[in-house]
Amino acid sequence: MPMGYERRGYGGGANRFGPKPVEEGKEYDVDIKEISRRGEGIARVEGLVVFVPNTKPGDHIKIKITRVSNRFASGEVVQ
Repeated sequence: MPMGYERRGYGGGANRFGPKPVEEGKEYDVDIKEISRRGEGIARVEGLVVFVPNTKPGDHIKIKITRVSNRFASGEVVQ
């Protein structure tokens, strides 16, 4: 990699593979703000997108994180 690339943010930036604001198995209170192309609700936890099936915009729910990847997480509604 040429010199200076990491300082300019090329290659995804520091947050891309850094610590995530959610952890698998933990519960969070979220607001569903929009719907994905697949019909899942979308919430954000400190900027990280979380997909939650069977939800709609306006829902304020408690979710449990089921999967965390580099760019997003998935969760399920806790009842």
